[in-house]
Amino acid sequence: MQRNQMVGVALLVLATAVVACSNKEPAADTAAAVQASPPPPVPPALTDPNIVYILDQASAADSARGKLAETKGTNADVKKFGRLMVGEHHGLRVAGQALAKKLGVTPQAPGGDQSEAQTKQEMDSLQAVAKGKGWDKAYIDFEVTYHQAVLETATKALGAAQNAELKNLIQTAAPVIQRHLDMAKQIQTKLQ
Repeated sequence: MQRNQMVGVALLVLATAVVACSNKEPAADTAAAVQASPPPPVPPALTDPNIVYILDQASAADSARGKLAETKGTNADVKKFGRLMVGEHHGLRVAGQALAKKLGVTPQAPGGDQSEAQTKQEMDSLQAVAKGKGWDKAYIDFEVTYHQAVLETATKALGAAQNAELKNLIQTAAPVIQRHLDMAKQIQTKLQ
């Protein structure tokens, strides 16, 4: 994957993921333990520093969930998907940080941002689910919803970006996110 494509994926994933996650209570039901809610609209005042911050937070969160899938997952496809999320999102995070440095952009959380608390809540929810088929399903169900929300939010984040290079990178990221979504859906079908 070319460096620009990796940075683009990082930007898309991060720009949309924080927005895609909403406040939610941990569910007792194994299959519903972790569910992403539909993304709220991207605030019109979203700035490039906000987008860079969101990108970093989202890649960190998806990488952390992937790491958990590597250890807690029992299905081979789930574990493999987790490894992919760790590797690609770590790379995206590094690329996003390099772009921010190149552009001289200091990441800044949008007003009212709850991404860190939401990520903790998501991880706590996944941790609470017992290892086994139920955990695998809860994780993959979350990843499908999460990546759908990322794709839906990409257009809004693209409209908010001011820097042409940032916009270009967001545009190039969509196929990679679509690939993640397609893979997660395939695994989800197998787990049904």
